[in-house]
Amino acid sequence: MLCNECGKNEATVHVTHIINGKKTESHLCEECAKKNQSIFNSGFSMENMFSAMLNNAFSTTSYLSSKGCSTCGMTFEQFKKNGKFGCSDCIDTFKTKLMPVVKNIQGYDTHKGKIPRRDGGTYRIQKDIEKLKIELKQAIEAEEYEKAAELRDRIRNMESTL
Repeated sequence: MLCNECGKNEATVHVTHIINGKKTESHLCEECAKKNQSIFNSGFSMENMFSAMLNNAFSTTSYLSSKGCSTCGMTFEQFKKNGKFGCSDCIDTFKTKLMPVVKNIQGYDTHKGKIPRRDGGTYRIQKDIEKLKIELKQAIEAEEYEKAAELRDRIRNMESTL
């Protein structure tokens, strides 16, 4: 496919814009893409997206915090505008307001992903204990009492390390 701009070179950059349901495509060669950097600046950013989701979730003023972060002083209203926290303590400060939004986005409010082996620490052990407790319950329901006893002992050993 040839470049839409110059019509000479092979198009290597393909950009699709969907604005108000109308789809437009641009196929450009590398040189023309460099000249037309403005087509890549759609105004989309993760900060803008997160800020928009927060504004929808907190459209009433009753949720607004009068207190800011004790470390950096950022208010929740400032966070909503920027989509960025001021410091690492902001997460704890605004946690009660953010968790319902996170739960709506992800479908759950606890970590369900992978845990690094080196950095997991006690969290990994707690997750392993939870899994063993589920297995223990299943073993008891299936009347596999020897397996249940082994699982019970493993759980006790793991809980003693916490």
